[in-house]
Amino acid sequence: MIIKGAVIVSDGQERVGDVLIRDGVIQRISNTLDIDDDDVIDAHDCYLLPGIIDDHVHFREPGLTDKADMHTESMSAVAGGVTSVLDMPNVVPQTTSFETWEQRMQLAEKQMHCNYGFFIGATNSNMDEILKIPVERYPGVKLFMGSSTGNMLVDRKESLMHIFRNSPKIIMVHCEDTAIINRNMQIAREQFGDDPDIIHHPEIRSREACIASSSLAVKMARETCARLHIAHISTAEELEFLDKADFRDNSNETRITGEACVAHLIYTQEDYRRLGAKIKCNPAIKHNTDREALRKALTDGRIAVVGTDHAPHLLSDKTGGARTAASGIPMIQFSLISMLELVEEGILPLTRLVELMCHNPAKLFGIQQRGFIREGMYADLVLVRRTEPYRLSKDVILSKCGWSPRENDDFHWKVCKTLISGNLVYDGKNVDTAFHGNSLIFS
Repeated sequence: MIIKGAVIVSDGQERVGDVLIRDGVIQRISNTLDIDDDDVIDAHDCYLLPGIIDDHVHFREPGLTDKADMHTESMSAVAGGVTSVLDMPNVVPQTTSFETWEQRMQLAEKQMHCNYGFFIGATNSNMDEILKIPVERYPGVKLFMGSSTGNMLVDRKESLMHIFRNSPKIIMVHCEDTAIINRNMQIAREQFGDDPDIIHHPEIRSREACIASSSLAVKMARETCARLHIAHISTAEELEFLDKADFRDNSNETRITGEACVAHLIYTQEDYRRLGAKIKCNPAIKHNTDREALRKALTDGRIAVVGTDHAPHLLSDKTGGARTAASGIPMIQFSLISMLELVEEGILPLTRLVELMCHNPAKLFGIQQRGFIREGMYADLVLVRRTEPYRLSKDVILSKCGWSPRENDDFHWKVCKTLISGNLVYDGKNVDTAFHGNSLIFS
């Protein structure tokens, strides 16, 4: 296959050129390729990006397949230009043992239409199970240092220190302080009734809860020299805990990195009045000043990675207020075009978007031969094109839950084609469900 005439965006540069793909690998990149081949993609009006690597998804399988499953959500991913995902452990049964991790790997082999890796979840007492998994087969250890879904809270200090001292991989942490959240909920229920309105969600799952938990995680990581990645940062204050993410120097094993999620970059607490529980997630979407700080951190090096925390729920689960409505947003199909709208607004350049969503996830988790447009790399690629403004309609949604908070929003960009290991898996209209992705290999 030859992709001709695209603006190739990789390694901090944009240049027009052709890409030759053979046996699933990028064989040659050139200004012009004069090779006879029937399989040519004319991409003269497109930008060619590395396939997006989403470091934070909840595909819900096994055990929660009324909301989503590997088949539907990986279709949604591919249609959005996402070629690799790292899935979280709070499913049923929880991915907290070698056996449950291996079962998910076997499920994915038959159902995933994109590449995949699965975090193992930390508990108060499962380090022996974590150590059974070959380090090259999984991205890291997921630790819930706050009350989140899946009942996987680790809150004993001795257990936390044991995890930080002994984890063989990077620790990705959900940071919210349970005691603060519980106290805030009690106050809110006394003031506003048993199920406070959704507008009180950021007061209940407050900035103080996030800051207290993140500061503790950073303190433990620095004491133990653990590698720490703080998920879905939602406050301006937490950004100050992070090291500047310069991945050219791989010698610093104590690096503290942070992830921003798309929802926290595009919404503020004012949007609860318009969208209600559709944008309820944990940690909560907060003040406009937090969103502005997160946006600034995209380009100053403090945010290392942009993910989605893609977490589908049925709309029936999203009814109610701050106590009863489910937390989680389906976002993966529209994450790339949402970020391209920030490029459109001048929030960040396209080359930086590629670093945050492709290069840096590959470097941070040691994903082998993916995340770049380079000769010798797997041909995980996405073609995007700027278009006349269009309104996103419900009928294009592929996620099993069947809804998105982005419905009826206007966009200027479209995903035209998605390739995984040189295979055209999305042609701009349909996903080739006969194709199955590969398990990722990590260093």
